[in-house]
Amino acid sequence: MKFDAQNYPYASKRSVVYAKNGMVCVGNPTAASAGLQTLLKGGNAIDAAITVATCQPVVEPTGNGLGSDCFALIWYKGKLYGINGSGPAPMAASIAALKERGFDKIPPYGVEPINVPGAVGAWMEIHKKFGKLPIKTVMEPSINYAENGYPVSPNMSRLWEEADGFYTKYKDRPEFKGWFDTFEPNGHWLQPGEVFKNPDMAKSLRLIAETYGDAFYKGELADKIDAFMQEHNGFLRKSDLEAYKPEWVEPLSVNYRGYDIWELPPNGHGITVLMALNILKGYNFTERDTVESMHKQIEAMKLSFVDTKEYVAEPSYMKVTAEQLLSERYAADRRALINDKALEPVVGDPRYSSTVYFCTADAEGNMVSMIQSNYRGFGSGIVVPGTSISFNDRAENFSFDETHPNALQGGKRPYHTIIPAFMTKDGQAVSAFGIMGGFMQPQAHVQVAMNMIDFGLNPQQALDAPRWQWIGGKTVEVEQDTPNHIIRQLQRMGHNVVVQPDPYHMGRGQIIIRDEDGVLCGATEKRTDGQIACF
Repeated sequence: MKFDAQNYPYASKRSVVYAKNGMVCVGNPTAASAGLQTLLKGGNAIDAAITVATCQPVVEPTGNGLGSDCFALIWYKGKLYGINGSGPAPMAASIAALKERGFDKIPPYGVEPINVPGAVGAWMEIHKKFGKLPIKTVMEPSINYAENGYPVSPNMSRLWEEADGFYTKYKDRPEFKGWFDTFEPNGHWLQPGEVFKNPDMAKSLRLIAETYGDAFYKGELADKIDAFMQEHNGFLRKSDLEAYKPEWVEPLSVNYRGYDIWELPPNGHGITVLMALNILKGYNFTERDTVESMHKQIEAMKLSFVDTKEYVAEPSYMKVTAEQLLSERYAADRRALINDKALEPVVGDPRYSSTVYFCTADAEGNMVSMIQSNYRGFGSGIVVPGTSISFNDRAENFSFDETHPNALQGGKRPYHTIIPAFMTKDGQAVSAFGIMGGFMQPQAHVQVAMNMIDFGLNPQQALDAPRWQWIGGKTVEVEQDTPNHIIRQLQRMGHNVVVQPDPYHMGRGQIIIRDEDGVLCGATEKRTDGQIACF
C-alpha cells in the first residue's frame, strides 16, 4: 500500500490521556515506549526520564545527541530540584582564536562551535541522586533500539531531509565524514517507516552505562574525542571533559494567579517566562481569542526578551541579578510602557539604585520536566567516527562582542535556549510542562501557561491552540489557524504580522498534570510525532 506519511490534509483531534500509575509524554513514540518499559519494570519517574533521555539521541538524532546539553526540573518526595547540564566553551576557545581563523562571527557548523557536552554528566548525576533501578537496566531499552533498529517517524524523516540539505555543502570536508557515515549510511536521509540501526551508538551507550559516564569524560570515549579534535583542529580537549561537572541549582519562580510557575535560573533564558508573566499578571484576561489579549502578551514578551538577550549570561558575568529582573517594581515599570500600539522594544534597567522535551510521572508522586538539545538540529555536523557522538553547536549562542556579558570565553557557559518548566500550587506539584524550539520556548511557555490558568483550557487544548512568535522589532509570526480578524486588528495596531505556514517553527511540547487524587492527565504536541505512554 502506497501513501505519503508526511501529508495530512484533514484536521484530526487528540484527547487528553488519563492514568494512575505512571506516564511518559515524549515527542517520539519509540522514546515514549522506552520510558514506559522502565516504569513497568518498577522504575520511578526519574528512571523513566533517564531512559527517555538516553533513547532520544537514538530515535530523534535530528534534535539531540550524546554531545548535547540538558536541563531538568525534578519533583521528588515533595521537593523541587533543578539541574543545569550545560557545558562551557573549551578552554582554548575565544573570540581572538576565531578571528585568527578568519571568522567574523561564531560559525554554526564544524569543530569551532562545539562546547563541552553536559547531557551525559547530568543523566548520571540525576540517576545517582534519585534513581531506583540500576543504570544498566534504565539504559537497556535505549541500547536495544540502537542495536536492533526502529522505524523512523514522519517528522524525524522530514528533519533528516532538511539536515541533509544543510550538511551536503560540507560533504568533502574530512571532519564531517562521521556524520554522513553515521546518519546517511545508505547515502540518503531516512524515509518514514525505514528501519535505522546505530550499532556505534549502542556501543557508546553500553560504555556509558558500564562506567557510569566515566568513559565519556575520562576514559575510552574521551580519548577518541580528544584524538579527533586534535586531528581536525577543534578546541575541545580531554582536559575540558575531565573538568566538567553538572550543577544543581535553585529553581526560580513567580506566582501567577495562585500558581507558582518555575524555571531554571541563568545561564538559561527561562527567566524570560517569569518576567513576562510578572508583567501580564497586572491585567485581567477573560477571553483568549481577542486582539487585546494577544497584543498584551506579545508586548510583554518583547519587553522581557530584549532584557534577557542583553543581560542573561553565565551568572558570574551578569550585570544584573535574577531578583532585580523579577522585581514587582520593574514589572510595573515595563507594564507601563504597553499601550494600544506595537512597541519597538528597548532594553530596560532593573538596577534602580536589581530541542527535545519530555516529562514523566509515577504513582509515588515524583515528576520530571526535562529537555536536551544540540541547539541547531543535528548540531555542529561533527560526529566522532565509531562512536555516534554527534556534537552540539551551542557556542553559537555566545556573543562575538568582547564587551558583552555573554561574550565567548573558554570555561564559560553560554546564554542557553532550552528550558524545562514546572507548576506548583500551595506547595504541591501540579504540572511538568515544556515546549521545545529555540527562541520560541519562553514564548510558548507563557502562552500555554496562560491557556490553562487564564482561559481554562485542558492540557491538549492548551497545546493545540494557535501560537504566535515574536521574532524581532514589530514583527510577529502567527499560525495559519489564527483568526483573520485578529491578524487584521494586530496590523492596525502597528504589528508586522507574518503568517507562518510551517507549524514546526512554533515549538513542540508536552504536559503532565497531577490532580489532588494522584490521577495523571497528559497531553502531547500536534506539531510533531508526540506520544503518551501510560499505565
